Amino acid sequence: AAFIPPVRLCGGWMAFVVALVFIGFVTILVGELATFFGCVIGCPPGITAIVFVALGTSLPDTFASKTAALQDDDADNSVGNVTGSNCVNVFLGIGLPWMIASIKWAISGPNAEWTRRYAHDYPDYAESAAFVVPAGDLGTSVAVFCSCATFCLITLWLRRRFFGGELGGPTVIKWVTFVVYIGLWALYILISSLKIEGKI
Repeated sequence: AAFIPPVRLCGGWMAFVVALVFIGFVTILVGELATFFGCVIGCPPGITAIVFVALGTSLPDTFASKTAALQDDDADNSVGNVTGSNCVNVFLGIGLPWMIASIKWAISGPNAEWTRRYAHDYPDYAESAAFVVPAGDLGTSVAVFCSCATFCLITLWLRRRFFGGELGGPTVIKWVTFVVYIGLWALYILISSLKIEGKI
């Protein structure tokens, strides 16, 4: 916070941009440390990504949602922060690097690096040096995630319908929701990990 400019400068935009830079730096640091930790304990890269890296990079969103839930009159910002963050991760976090890589290969054309990395598996693209992303095995993981996310949305609707809001409510319902959501996260990790390990 000591390095963030006062919000009165440039209408607050300078503080916003500097804060984003620091958040990006911390996210990279946490991601690298999580990857290193997974390597040290002998965890496969795919499982490290869905457990440690994902947890480490999502904790800032968790705290932001908690703050919004405590300060706002409704749950819109708290829930919207989660969905908005995932949209940025998917559309910008994946799309922007892919676009940059595609432009890079379109400008440079076929060279020794492209030949070394892609020519053997993708000879049809040798003349254009297209950017190639080999298909992995994320189908099961994405299907489980979408199923769990749909279930979460249904529970939010049920909470609004029967208990007056997405957050809060009777103590028992709060704890049941907490346990169910943690269980969905554990289910996602379990199924995705088993798939990564080739056990299902």
